[in-house]
Amino acid sequence: MKKRGYYDEFGGAFLPEILTATFDDLEAAFEAVKHDESFWQEYAALMSSYSCRPTPLTLADNLTRHFGGARIYIKREDLNHTGAHKANNVMGQGLLVKRMGKTRVIAETGAGQHGVATATMAAKFGFKCTIYMGEVDVERQRPNVFWMERLGAEVIPVREGTRILKDAINEAFRDWVSNMDTTHYVLGTACGPHPFPEMVTYFQSIIGKEARKQILAAAGKLPARVYACVGGGSNAMGIFSGFLEDPVTLVGVEAGGLGLDSGRHAARLASKDASIGVAQGYKTYFLQDEDGQMKETHSVAAGLDYVGVSPILSHLQARGRVRFEAATDQEVVEALALTIRKEGLIPALESAHAFVQAFKEAPLLSPEDVILINQSGRGDKDIFTIADAFGDPAWKAFIKAKAEAYHA
Repeated sequence: MKKRGYYDEFGGAFLPEILTATFDDLEAAFEAVKHDESFWQEYAALMSSYSCRPTPLTLADNLTRHFGGARIYIKREDLNHTGAHKANNVMGQGLLVKRMGKTRVIAETGAGQHGVATATMAAKFGFKCTIYMGEVDVERQRPNVFWMERLGAEVIPVREGTRILKDAINEAFRDWVSNMDTTHYVLGTACGPHPFPEMVTYFQSIIGKEARKQILAAAGKLPARVYACVGGGSNAMGIFSGFLEDPVTLVGVEAGGLGLDSGRHAARLASKDASIGVAQGYKTYFLQDEDGQMKETHSVAAGLDYVGVSPILSHLQARGRVRFEAATDQEVVEALALTIRKEGLIPALESAHAFVQAFKEAPLLSPEDVILINQSGRGDKDIFTIADAFGDPAWKAFIKAKAEAYHA
């Protein structure tokens, strides 16, 4: 018999006793809406009127010709409101919060896209909002911090630990323990204690539902392969869920950072550096040492440097249903530059990881084959990191002049 909240050996809900009742209430509320067709209709209507769904599918003609081999299609989650797939989950959880009668939301964020999406949802529904963000990520994602604050959210830099995403999650849980009667934690990825992995996947599955219909209409066939970047796993679970029952190869691409041999990466399932453990309320693969202490991670993409990964993805890898690869920072910057020049599209640095692997494999397939890349977000938020990676002298001069003018 399947244990509640488990995917074979992964998942679960390892909680302090004080949070048990809150999670029981959340699970009951989610179970009620999950089996209520009218709720999904309300959700889909909201996403259609407020968030530009369905997002389109784009045939990348120029990239297809450049690489030869398979036709390349791109699912355009960058056109979702707030610039990424994150809105799918937070708007769904926002509707759930209304049903539960709570008045405040909190969230963690790494790249800032989940934070912006949560702050946007809070502004629309009239909730108070607090966002926890690692101090390192606050500095490299300053544009998103600016928008969160304009939307009315309080952004709290987390100065503990490694000052990135995992530390922001820890702080958000501490807040929730103290304010659970009025507050809902809008966890941003398909991780954490049950029911979060299932719930986030449920809302993100709108990507896969759309993509499957769109690729059949556009190409007349299912894709040979589907590619998605993997941090915690929400965008990957979103698009993969549309093809799990089909004879389609699913490829998750993690952050290879400076290389898998460097110790400076965030590849949990594509490397041998991770092991199974329990942290932040659930069981999965974590980058941890032999004593169970979490290792430092690295990625050029702020949204991919999480130390763990969705228990559902760990389960799917164990079943052989999803293959995992890793893309290095350098490969990501090169794939991003090529996509910008060839297609006029600007993927987020996170999304560009999926492009790297797709570009490696497209030439190996037949022109009769079709592949699908999930462009989970747009690169506006990454302008400082991207400009620095490109070594753009005009950009550096612009930043220097702005800094001098500010301090004059």
